[in-house]
Amino acid sequence: MKITVSGKQMNVRQSLKDLTEKKLAKFDRFFGEDAEATVVYSCRHDLQYIEITVMHGGTIFRSEEGAETFQNAIDEAIDSLERQIRKNKTRLEKRLRSGAFEVMTDDLDEEKEGEFNIRTKTFPIKPMSVEEAILQMNLLEHQFFMFRDAETNEPCVVYRRKAGDYGLIVAE
Repeated sequence: MKITVSGKQMNVRQSLKDLTEKKLAKFDRFFGEDAEATVVYSCRHDLQYIEITVMHGGTIFRSEEGAETFQNAIDEAIDSLERQIRKNKTRLEKRLRSGAFEVMTDDLDEEKEGEFNIRTKTFPIKPMSVEEAILQMNLLEHQFFMFRDAETNEPCVVYRRKAGDYGLIVAE
């Protein structure tokens, strides 16, 4: 697995990079050599945060955790990723076909418009079923996910409702 470690407005010590690589090595049994992990460390609100994103075969696994120390945060994030993988292993094997959807690419631009800071993300939208879109949204731990319907080829959005179920927005 290729691992990229960086810090947001901070430098990451080599010992922390080594610890990160050691902890992420346990995922080698789930992913092949072509998997990529991006780890971002940051400090906010008197807590130390870690964000881990693992991309493999078009599927994205993501965890963001905060704790008193980076060591505790990485342990929590690793546990969270492992739970996601185990929880979705059966679904991933049954529902996903090879190359079902591509990995999101983060082309982030921060622009200043009036008093709003707008963060723009662009990513390729591959056709998929509603179930695959919901699975991907849950793996990313997002509240919504945009995709192209495999049957109609129209852009759609799935989202998590307050009641816990899901909604689907379809273009007319």
